[in-house]
Amino acid sequence: MIAIVKYNAGNIRSVQNTLNRLGYNCLITDDADDLRNADKVIFPGVGEANSAMKYLKNNGLDEVIKSLEQPILGICLGLQLMCEYSEEGDTSCLGIFPNIVKRFQGDAIVPHMGWNNLMSQKGILFNGIEANDDLYFVHSYFAELSDYTSAVCNYIQPFSAAIEKENFYATQFHPEKSADIGSRILQNFLAL
Repeated sequence: MIAIVKYNAGNIRSVQNTLNRLGYNCLITDDADDLRNADKVIFPGVGEANSAMKYLKNNGLDEVIKSLEQPILGICLGLQLMCEYSEEGDTSCLGIFPNIVKRFQGDAIVPHMGWNNLMSQKGILFNGIEANDDLYFVHSYFAELSDYTSAVCNYIQPFSAAIEKENFYATQFHPEKSADIGSRILQNFLAL
């Protein structure tokens, strides 16, 4: 079973619909046992870091997510919440990755919204993906680069488009909105 973490963040149904289209059944849940017993867990989201972390903590999901041993994929806000800290709402996050999440600064339009390609990528999520393949982004905050960065994108500055550590994977872009390339990335994750 594939579990999608329910934590009052947006975009969860979009992930469910994409997985169903790819032929996978999934369960949207905030039940700790469901998450622990799932074969794979997806932690997507669109929203605000501080209120999302409050929901996770109030429901004990922060500790559950950190303790999972099966493959888990964070998407967009999910990636940011898996980091150490976010400037958005001065938020202490899950700390799975040591990255700091900062707000884009500069003259360019924020949020970074639309199609962009990767400057570099490595790791199993990117099997069959080329550097010039476009992916869909929509975010005002970004994870800084770290030793766990598995893909780099540039908007105003280079940032972590994907991060990977042990059984934890995360993408700042939305694979569920990234057409065939995004579907390939999801299938690479689901094949783990």
